[in-house]
Amino acid sequence: MSLADQSPTPPRVGIGVDVHRFAPPGSARPLRLAGLEWPGEPGLEGHSDADVAAHACCDALLSAGGLGDLGSQFGTADPRWAGAGGVELLAETARRVRAGGFAVGNVAVQVVGNRPRLGTRRAEAEAALSAACGAPVTVSATTTDGLGLTGRGEGVAALATALVVPLTAAARADGRGTR
Repeated sequence: MSLADQSPTPPRVGIGVDVHRFAPPGSARPLRLAGLEWPGEPGLEGHSDADVAAHACCDALLSAGGLGDLGSQFGTADPRWAGAGGVELLAETARRVRAGGFAVGNVAVQVVGNRPRLGTRRAEAEAALSAACGAPVTVSATTTDGLGLTGRGEGVAALATALVVPLTAAARADGRGTR
């Protein structure tokens, strides 16, 4: 997409948040976070794979595109999304945002929790989420210094922001910016 394909309408920003608790001890559920599997770490409970980073990215994109939220697009009542991977949901979300007339500028997501330690796999996580989104995704992480559910080690949270740019009518008509 070139600058000529961008609408004179200002870009839009969306915010997304997701939180999941850890599965009970002894659960065979794997941990999927930021598009990656984390062997040896306890999994998170959820209808899909409970990838809080990917889910927060989805919510931010849907918010920016005026398309609701993860629950309204991929609700738990729809069995097609049971066990779905976060990267699968993110790819489909980005497709829907593009179909809605927007180019995805970028997404930034911050994971909040005591574990796993993301630093050593940050580049890998950014590559996985960026590939799914079709746009740059940056990943950061923090803890809450022992406060709240993440600080007590009960689960993991993520917060994301997304920037989308409305496409011109001409760009939408010929499919530019929708891939």
